[in-house]
Amino acid sequence: MRHSHILKLLLTGALALPMLAGPALANPMVLFDLNSGKVLQHQDAFKRWYPASLSKLMTAYVTFRAIAAGEVQLDSPIKVTKHSAGEPPSKMGFKPGSVMRLDNALKMILVKSANDIAMAVGENIGGSQAGFAIRMNAEAARLGMTGTHFVNPNGLFSPDQYTTARDLALLVMAIRKEFPQYAPWFSIEGLAVGKKAIPNYNLLIGRYPGADGMKTGFVCPSGFNMIGSATRNGRTLVAVVLGEKSAVSRAETTARLLDQGFAMSDPNWLTVAAMPSYGDTMSPNDMHDEICKKKAPQEQSEAAPPVAAKGADVPKSPYQKKLDHVPTLVAVGLGGATGPAPKAMLDQGGQEFADVPLPSWRPDTPAPKGSEPVVVGSATAVQGDQPVKAAN
Repeated sequence: MRHSHILKLLLTGALALPMLAGPALANPMVLFDLNSGKVLQHQDAFKRWYPASLSKLMTAYVTFRAIAAGEVQLDSPIKVTKHSAGEPPSKMGFKPGSVMRLDNALKMILVKSANDIAMAVGENIGGSQAGFAIRMNAEAARLGMTGTHFVNPNGLFSPDQYTTARDLALLVMAIRKEFPQYAPWFSIEGLAVGKKAIPNYNLLIGRYPGADGMKTGFVCPSGFNMIGSATRNGRTLVAVVLGEKSAVSRAETTARLLDQGFAMSDPNWLTVAAMPSYGDTMSPNDMHDEICKKKAPQEQSEAAPPVAAKGADVPKSPYQKKLDHVPTLVAVGLGGATGPAPKAMLDQGGQEFADVPLPSWRPDTPAPKGSEPVVVGSATAVQGDQPVKAAN
């Protein structure tokens, strides 16, 4: 009885947070100050939810830790396996055997939310999907993400892949505080792959004042998830929003939470790490029927639906409008991977399994058509954080 009484006081006292302006949220969310870790608002923060592509934040975190440990370098090769190439969209679509730099792969994961590249990174760094998932779960446990479990690096639906808004807040703090050198990657406005421009699915980037990250996610059972961060006057706030009804509404909800947070002073409330667990923490919420049986196919996507034609009598969200400036795109592509191969892809003798020489065709008989070597990718692809301008 005493424990429940204390918990009630915590939730109605120290964690009694202001009501949200506008319509009440029906889904999990946490709004917090990145520097202090103090919670500004929360709702159903421990409710089990499918993370979708928010899983890629853990994929990035495990990879950052592998870089720091010397297992791999930013210019190390990431090979697209047959398995990773077969992952469904959103994807880059590179053929099996294609090779790219690790830093380019990470940018494709964080901006394009490419499922094939996330799987390729996981397989290269973890040795296999299962091996990488073990590392993801080990990091989640170390960070105190008690309501989280991973089975894949890209967030494609599995009933065994779940998280909570509070756990995601812990992950965001770890990424931003431990690896500030990678913070610019989360605010990239778009990618340039050859002549193709790929905009960031995070609609706050370039539209919301101070927006500087982090990630979006969508599968039918999860609805539209988003983690958005913004910095103003040296203060960084982060909103974790799960289960919105559309790509536009998740951006609007995230922006509204951030607006409210910036209007508040830093509270004397509990931190994300110190929040007491509450509510139903075991039953995942499945939004499949609500999202994918009631929406048109073009709305079942990470990308925002097309903007209505000019003159149409349809209100337009500020997060659905085109950017008011020419976006800065970062060029990525294949090739240029001159660093050491990930240690997980090497055997004990240091020989890459994929580099075992293939037997040549017998010289006394003509080689069959198609047996000639195939050059995959481009060694002259533009690499690094070189900005490129492209029309929106």
